[in-house]
Amino acid sequence: MRCFRALALAAVVLAATLVAPPPALAVTTHVYPATRDTYANASSPNTNYNSQRQLAVAGSPDRISYLTFAVTGLAEPVLYAVLQMQTLDTSNAGSSDGGHVFLVGSSWSETTLTYANRPAPTGPALAAIERVKPDTVHDINVTDAIRGDGVVSFGIFSTNTDGAYYHSRENNKAGPALLVYTGVPGTDDTVLLAAGDIADCRSDRDEQTARVLDAEVGVIAAIGDTAYEKGAPEEYAACYAPSWGRHKARTRPAVGNHEYLTPDAAGYFGYFGAAAGPPDKGWYSYDLAGGQWHVVVLNGNCAQVGGCHAGSPQEQWLRADLANSPARCTVAYWHQPLFASGGRGNAAYRPLFQALYDAGVELLLNAHNHQYERFAPQKPTGAADPDRGVRQFIVGTGGRSLQPDFPTVAPNSEVRNGSVHGVLRLTLFPGEYRWRFVPVAGQTFNEVVTGLCH
Repeated sequence: MRCFRALALAAVVLAATLVAPPPALAVTTHVYPATRDTYANASSPNTNYNSQRQLAVAGSPDRISYLTFAVTGLAEPVLYAVLQMQTLDTSNAGSSDGGHVFLVGSSWSETTLTYANRPAPTGPALAAIERVKPDTVHDINVTDAIRGDGVVSFGIFSTNTDGAYYHSRENNKAGPALLVYTGVPGTDDTVLLAAGDIADCRSDRDEQTARVLDAEVGVIAAIGDTAYEKGAPEEYAACYAPSWGRHKARTRPAVGNHEYLTPDAAGYFGYFGAAAGPPDKGWYSYDLAGGQWHVVVLNGNCAQVGGCHAGSPQEQWLRADLANSPARCTVAYWHQPLFASGGRGNAAYRPLFQALYDAGVELLLNAHNHQYERFAPQKPTGAADPDRGVRQFIVGTGGRSLQPDFPTVAPNSEVRNGSVHGVLRLTLFPGEYRWRFVPVAGQTFNEVVTGLCH
């Protein structure tokens, strides 16, 4: 019986995974150890700490760490760069604030640097290290600092009195390192462009968001309610096709509730064809970033596909698909949200969220509410979980009229905007992702933040 069940699940996985993975992206990893590192201490402003086996970062009194790397041999474009720091294994090495990383000038000497002669930052912060744990390697995104070969120096500053302590290069096995990934980015392989609630013939807002897509490379995640009012064939032809439809070849859609106002969502499945998954299911998966990211697309119209409960066909397929994926990082999307500050969150999706959480999935994208909202990583119960939680976005900003109100701010909601149309741009790196909300022309709302894979 177990063998039959396993074979049945495998068959379901194969049947629903219709989108062929893109060609692998050739990425070269360059590793550079620190050539200089030390820290400065405001309580001893004329003391040099070059001989220490640790780097300290804290405030009141200020302790600032400095590092230099010599970057050579970069023959291809820089895709991504990581400053890798390991905290000491002592109980006091961790902190709720690991510091902020800045570029600094490189004219300082490791043997003479003190707090009195310390270099100042040369621009805005590159990244926040946030919470750090003892005896843990922490990857910090410093891509914006690496333009090619050359010497680069960083300063790590903090105003938090609870200090963080990292290994210095005097500890050869655990000292700081700079990892630079180079290659030629694929047009459809490392970027996911996402929004839902899109085409409405009564306005040109979907045309405005389509112009955002015109300027961006990447796979397009159309997260449901793609053609109003009911996803009829004539609405796809007259409303969706002239705008987002010009990017149909690179679109991987999810079905919304409005599509099912046409029986069996026949207009949706007829328009998108095999890219939408089997018409009796509407779920499927595919890979991005040369197979380093797995993408799962689900059908939130539970009553149409046998339910979304634990043990339902979709939930069983989801668990099997996630178990069969070798990718470290995963993003899922379907139309209707579990959590929402704008109302219309639906507990029916908790079993699907639970399956994502159990598998260590990083990201969930939804729409349905015509607004933008970002949540901190959380459990299916709604409890915060910064280490293993799923980060949920609502991106119902594709063109339909917006809903500016957020009646009850949900726990863990970090950012909300109900007045700007646009597209979420996810850039997918090895072990990390960066998101940016790209507004339509003439509107202002733009956040750029980075997250790590589990």
